[in-house]
Amino acid sequence: MTPWRLALYWAPEENDALHALGSTWLGRDAASGRAQTQPAVDGMDLAELTADPRGYGLHATLKPPFRLARGYAAARDAAAALAGRTAPFDLPPLAVHDLDGFLALRESAPCPALTAFANACVEALDDHRVPPSEAEIARRRPERLSARQRDYLDRWGYPYVFEEWRFHVTLTRRLAPKEKAVVMPAVTAFLGEAPGRKRQVTSLSLFVQPAPGAPFTIAERLPLRG
Repeated sequence: MTPWRLALYWAPEENDALHALGSTWLGRDAASGRAQTQPAVDGMDLAELTADPRGYGLHATLKPPFRLARGYAAARDAAAALAGRTAPFDLPPLAVHDLDGFLALRESAPCPALTAFANACVEALDDHRVPPSEAEIARRRPERLSARQRDYLDRWGYPYVFEEWRFHVTLTRRLAPKEKAVVMPAVTAFLGEAPGRKRQVTSLSLFVQPAPGAPFTIAERLPLRG
């Protein structure tokens, strides 16, 4: 059965400690689809704070979710071709950051190879993307976007691509300052040394959403072979 939406993401490999810890923090493992018992955070409802990122799984977006114009197999072949011509590369150490009120893992230094990979994902799969509906565009609040972001939304179906893209692994919803004062040290301590360890980007993860509102799961990890 063709999934409702496909997304191209980076996700830590399953043998990477960050996969287990990050999935436990969010409360769901996107590889297995199984729920995880979240840690306790004093005075906080962690299940509520992580509800949105939990549905998407532990990841960083390369090409955001899109409905398929030609079916899953054709899109998978295009993604595999991209992975086949992309060489593995080092990912800078990650750390917890405040990203416009959301807590997220971000890279500690610029990574041109990562930016190039994200750009290639946006372009290489675009023929397989159904353009967003008027309602989907409206949900992006185009009146609040910059001119360039609006152009990207019109052309690529998403405003935060190319120069507007920022690598981030979302860990919470947007937090109030009092919430952040508790949750930021809690997630930093819970993840420990795992984000900062040396790692390479060695695969492109295909995440699928089987139906509207359903959680995303990892359908396949395509190895980089360039």
